[in-house]
Amino acid sequence: MSDRAIWRPQERQAAFLERSEYEAFYGGAAGGGKSMALIMEALRQVKIPHYRGLILRKTYPQLSDIIDVSRFYYKKAYPRAKYNETAHCWTFPSGSKIYFGSMHRTADRTNYQGKQYDFIGFDELTQFTWDEYSYLFSRNRPSGPGTLCYVRATGNPGGIGHGWVKERFITPAPAGTPITQSFTIRLPNGKAVERTRKRIFIPSSVFDNPALLSNAPEYLESLAMLPAAEREALLYGSWDSFSGQVFSEWRDNPDGYMTRINSHVVLPFRIPKTWRVFRSFDFGYSKPFSVGWYAVDHDGRLWRIRELYGSDGNPNVGIKWDVSKIAQEIRRIESEDENLKGRRIDGVADPAIWAEENSGSSTAALFEKFGVYFEKGDNSRISGKMQCHYRLRFDENGIPMFYVFSSCKNFIRTVPSLVYSPRDTEDVDTTGEDHIYDEWRYVCMLNPIAPPAEPEKVHVPWDPLSSKKSSVYDWWLVS
Repeated sequence: MSDRAIWRPQERQAAFLERSEYEAFYGGAAGGGKSMALIMEALRQVKIPHYRGLILRKTYPQLSDIIDVSRFYYKKAYPRAKYNETAHCWTFPSGSKIYFGSMHRTADRTNYQGKQYDFIGFDELTQFTWDEYSYLFSRNRPSGPGTLCYVRATGNPGGIGHGWVKERFITPAPAGTPITQSFTIRLPNGKAVERTRKRIFIPSSVFDNPALLSNAPEYLESLAMLPAAEREALLYGSWDSFSGQVFSEWRDNPDGYMTRINSHVVLPFRIPKTWRVFRSFDFGYSKPFSVGWYAVDHDGRLWRIRELYGSDGNPNVGIKWDVSKIAQEIRRIESEDENLKGRRIDGVADPAIWAEENSGSSTAALFEKFGVYFEKGDNSRISGKMQCHYRLRFDENGIPMFYVFSSCKNFIRTVPSLVYSPRDTEDVDTTGEDHIYDEWRYVCMLNPIAPPAEPEKVHVPWDPLSSKKSSVYDWWLVS
């Protein structure tokens, strides 16, 4: 009997396709057959007439390759299926449909308002924000009886969504281990019910794709030749180093927590009374606010020793505290924390909080009413970013000019994941979760340091008659 299968999953693809969790994220490195697995997963329920599936990329032009693949395999599997170019939709013999969509801007999520999809698949999830991804949960509902509703995604490290994807799928549990999230839902009658949903990360890499390595063995060399950060991410699936990362100097080395060498993260300790202390603030309401407390030692080294982050627990979503609530919490912390109480604390904040509002007062003035004072921070974005770079650099002994206590979890989560803006390639992408970075930048600008010394370059004139020179490009040597 001939084998009529039009496609067979490879081992890691099969592991992804077999998952029953509500969310599953597949990938981590390049070449693992991620998009193909997503395209095929969308076919699972097409024999049900009312089934509706949706496959998303960040922009529509990025969908072209996926659509081209679907033209071949969908037509092979269902010869009577038809693709509508205008609606970007496949209609199958049963009447079921699979749509291809995009979400170039966060506001585009409203294009899906009022619609329902049994299956939603995100290709290259790290290109999406948490707001965009989570909004589609509300569209993931049954289009009729008998369908399964679930979400699938693929992606590589890097991109604007790197931080929240890592926090949601990579950090909580080892790969292949289900992650359970619990919910309390209060019903109209006042009764509370407990619910849970599960998600999982299934890793893949080019090494899991023998078909690709057989057909294009040179692809492995192509990945190996990439710059270090991209090579670690795309060849080995590292989530700690990736292309587009702003602060590539960052190191979180647990072995260095006690020695303070080759790591920016250290275990908390009681700081000396002679060190100066600063409080830095970036305001937010629907987005998180951030308060950071910093100590400066006698060498001018900056230590982040405490933080207060106004998030509701979801990436880049604010807790919506008003000024009075924030001020009261600041005063409570400064009266109880052993590293803060009884000290003089100088405050610095975003200059925007001095702008008068409709009430005729400013946010800064409201803070003053509660006994919390700030001075205007220097909001120079590029100069401030460079000060952050200068402080992160290690000297020849493995010592940087900036440390953060391991208790400052939100700094450690958000700052290393920041990426560059697609519009201003020298600046941080402000659509990311950059609130802690902003207040860190203010305190760095309040305590500026000189750029670290670069290795001295010795210019050696080229002598074409010298047998010691092997190349006409040996113009100079680095000492």
